[in-house]
Amino acid sequence: MKLAAIDIGSNAVRLLIAEVFESSEGFHNQKISFTRIPVRLGEDVFEYGAISHQKSIQLVKVMKAFWYLMDVHNIEFFRACATSAMREATNGKEIVDLVMREANIPIELIDGEVEADLIFSNFSVQKIDHSKSYLYIDVGGGSTELTLIKNGERVKSRSFKIGTVRMLKQKVKENQWIQARSWLKDIRDEEGELIGIATGGNINRLYKMSRRTFVEPLHYDELNEIYAFIKSYSYEDRMHKLGLKPDRADVIIPAAEIHMRMMVKAGIKEVMVPKIGLSDGIVLGLYEDWKKQQIDGSTAG
Repeated sequence: MKLAAIDIGSNAVRLLIAEVFESSEGFHNQKISFTRIPVRLGEDVFEYGAISHQKSIQLVKVMKAFWYLMDVHNIEFFRACATSAMREATNGKEIVDLVMREANIPIELIDGEVEADLIFSNFSVQKIDHSKSYLYIDVGGGSTELTLIKNGERVKSRSFKIGTVRMLKQKVKENQWIQARSWLKDIRDEEGELIGIATGGNINRLYKMSRRTFVEPLHYDELNEIYAFIKSYSYEDRMHKLGLKPDRADVIIPAAEIHMRMMVKAGIKEVMVPKIGLSDGIVLGLYEDWKKQQIDGSTAG
């Protein structure tokens, strides 16, 4: 079965097309295609509160392209979710209506809790020791989702308006840092030692630069060294000498800072980087919904 997930974030818009199936070993998600377009809606929203005409037209063009890509891949089901920038934009619902009219794609404006749930859903299919406690850290362009996981279950989560694009625009309010520190302190006091799980495009890139393999955790000191190394280059040199894309070369610095600050406050010394995210959670949710309908249909028959 082919499914598709559209993640409309503050920095980029992503389309994941995947084939999913189950075997004796469990659920499998085989990525067929992944397309990422740096629309950066957060530049408008965090600065002016609304999405500009230019950005809205660009988004419509992207969504039209995604529609055709899903069509040629014979997608059976898809879901499009918009996060921090779109849900905060004063004209967010107008943009949703525009995309529906022009590209025939319905967009859901999901809140931080739903976003955290979708991200967490990936955890259950990862080969991780469920007897331990973990802190899931997902850093996006507009927000950071923190989730405490115990015995394979989501115990609690919080969404903070601390994101990479928001930091570049200097729009992160101090009270958000204060609330995040307080929340993490409470978690640390209650749980003691935690293992970190970090997700997001920037931490994936930082992890790749560490040259570690998939199963090896990334230590705080290593992350700090990579951060210092990248920061020593100018924005232009990060692109030309380090090979970073233009829309990655600037946000990767605040992303590393957010991850490290969260790790310090939670007392986490190293993080696992499984390279999963919201799009994977959307695909998993689509498959589980389909499977439930099949079971309900069989029962009703």
